[in-house]
Amino acid sequence: MRIPLCDLQAQYLTIKPQVDAAIAQVIGETSFIGGRFVREFERAFAADYGVKHCIPVANGTDAIYIVLKMLGIGAGDEVITTAHTWIATGETVSQTGARPVFVDVDDYFTIDVEQIEAAITPRTKAIIPVHLFGQPADMTRVMNIAAKHGLQVIEDCAQAHYATWQGRRVGTFGRAATFSFYPGKNLGAYGDAGAILTNDDELALTMRMFANHGALQKHHHVMEGINSRLDSMQAAILSVKLPHIHDWTRARQQVAAWYDAALSDVPGVERPRVRDAAQHVYHLYVIKVDRREELMAALSAKGIETAVHYPVPLPAMEAYKYLAATQRPVPRALENAGRILSLPIYPELSREAVQHVAQAIARRGA
Repeated sequence: MRIPLCDLQAQYLTIKPQVDAAIAQVIGETSFIGGRFVREFERAFAADYGVKHCIPVANGTDAIYIVLKMLGIGAGDEVITTAHTWIATGETVSQTGARPVFVDVDDYFTIDVEQIEAAITPRTKAIIPVHLFGQPADMTRVMNIAAKHGLQVIEDCAQAHYATWQGRRVGTFGRAATFSFYPGKNLGAYGDAGAILTNDDELALTMRMFANHGALQKHHHVMEGINSRLDSMQAAILSVKLPHIHDWTRARQQVAAWYDAALSDVPGVERPRVRDAAQHVYHLYVIKVDRREELMAALSAKGIETAVHYPVPLPAMEAYKYLAATQRPVPRALENAGRILSLPIYPELSREAVQHVAQAIARRGA
């Protein structure tokens, strides 16, 4: 049985007529940049998420950069974030001229709030919690720390569409939240795409301008900006997918529950822990094992695709050697990097397939 890590073809087949019609409509109207398809998606996503403003952008990386820039973060500033995340979270801080400050993770793969205050200096301007793998960070404590020290909070929700913390959706706690619609995300386009959500009217206006060459009206540039636009084709596809996201989320949670049960008695497998009061949306189902590469090879031989998200913590990367003198220890992130393994998960994955994966792990021995 071949089991991919993520099966976008299976999802497409469930909504093929609507997707094909949407693509044909965009082509028929030759509305490729801007226009009603983008406006319709941004309004629908903001309304469904329960926020005032959605600023569609070209990708999730741009989304973080735009928020940082429009919050005035730049040279001489510091931004605290987690050591275990995709490089976009760190590189966008550096691109503003500020310095990323990495702290370790907790037992849930999210930022260790116990270490945030120790990393705060007079130069600290913001905190970027990352809701990694679909698991919410402890936003109550993050927001309390930010309020105590007068810091901005930018939520990186690239892997956590519609996850909740204490009944409230991630992305609604901070000043702004950033989303990726990369194809493999829980809500994914068929190319690069992203968005920013906020309830701040003034910030929304400046971010919208900055993402569009500093203008709301063509040839009337209020500032110098960048070119970061969600194209109409991706917007139309996202509009087709949006009504299905809650069903897909429940399906992912069901798949995770099947894995939890199937792997509960397998020696040497640490299943993902779920924080109390959190609703995990399982962008990824990540276990921890020893001899990971051996297990990956054994599963691959059986047609089971796995991956590692992510094998090198940001502070250990060549790109951040310049921070070595001030970098705090991140033992959990380093330990996780050598043991984490992402198993196949997507809404269409069957219970039979989950059992097949679990049995393959058990037979091999983790």
